[in-house]
Amino acid sequence: MSQIQIGQSVPDFTLRAAAGGEITLSEYRGRKVLLYFYPKSMTPACTQEACEFRDAHDTIAAKDAVVFGISPDSPELQVKFAAKHSLPFPLLSDENHTVSELFGVWQLKKLYGREFMGIVRSTFLIDEEGKLAAAWRKIRVKGHVDAVLGEIVK
Repeated sequence: MSQIQIGQSVPDFTLRAAAGGEITLSEYRGRKVLLYFYPKSMTPACTQEACEFRDAHDTIAAKDAVVFGISPDSPELQVKFAAKHSLPFPLLSDENHTVSELFGVWQLKKLYGREFMGIVRSTFLIDEEGKLAAAWRKIRVKGHVDAVLGEIVK
């Protein structure tokens, strides 16, 4: 499956929000949208990443951008994760990995000799016109949010 490339329009999608209701991408046209895909709520690296986006939230919001965390977790688990870490942005449930596949982050992974399908940690910036402006694929958590902030504040 081909993945969205820089400069391409991002197809509209709707996902369930952990706090209830649904979020549709096109509702945020006119603002920058930051999507970060993470493998699993309540795990150390995903917690660190979520907390770093939480700590940078005011800076991101000051640039008229919104943040959404996306994982294949159930909304119920995401609610607990968001509450435990006081996350000020919505977490979206992609249990069927439709949006993850759209962005090419649902991939075969290996851990301790075991192969399985899962999310490869990645972040995407969508511009005000709904086009992909920046992509960080297969990222390491350390220093990642700073790199994203550098792109947003341009």
